[in-house]
Amino acid sequence: MMSNMKKYPFFDVARRRSIGIVCAGIGMLSFPAATLAGSYDDFFKAVKLDDAAVVAALLRRGLGSNLIEGERGDTGLILALREGSMKVFQVLLDAPDINLEAQTRNGDTALMIAAYKRNKPAVEALLAKDAQVNRPGWTALHYAAAIGDNAIAQLLLDKYAYIDAESPNKTTPMMMAAGAGHILMVKLLLDEGADATLKNDQGLTAIDFARKHEFQDIVDGLTYRLKKAGKL
Repeated sequence: MMSNMKKYPFFDVARRRSIGIVCAGIGMLSFPAATLAGSYDDFFKAVKLDDAAVVAALLRRGLGSNLIEGERGDTGLILALREGSMKVFQVLLDAPDINLEAQTRNGDTALMIAAYKRNKPAVEALLAKDAQVNRPGWTALHYAAAIGDNAIAQLLLDKYAYIDAESPNKTTPMMMAAGAGHILMVKLLLDEGADATLKNDQGLTAIDFARKHEFQDIVDGLTYRLKKAGKL
């Protein structure tokens, strides 16, 4: 999510598509070889169009629910969330072999994409299926903080999301919220116990993030709270 899309030569896309097909599982063996590529294409086209009937039919025929597309390494479930295809999302979520923890090439999971897209019903559905909230590196809470969605952040915190989770460069959700100017998110995280004194690998705190992006109200608010707590 945080990295730019990369273009690949045709032969590389074809190779990645082949890998995606292999990763779909043994169920794919029930397809005649001549129809395999067509079913793959039909599946991802239906995901983008939110055509739940076609996706359900392909699954009944034995197509794997965890197919991987070549562009970003999205599974059908993740692509459905990107595209807002909620009928297809539900069909795939209910598939017996669905892998909720599958990751794109940059490490995003379905829960992270749902949080980033402000899709609260999807976040709730994934949490009800015990999607993993805490993981190394970027987390769904980072994304909720970055977009300033307090409702989704609270859902994650209620499921014991680690409030000071560190990205690969030790950026925390608090830093993301402060740098994006989401003062209500900053307040929520503070009230829930976030540590605003932490520094990332560049030595920047949440106050530094806010100051860099000229959110003086957040700078002032964090400074006041930290002084009041005796931490500044």
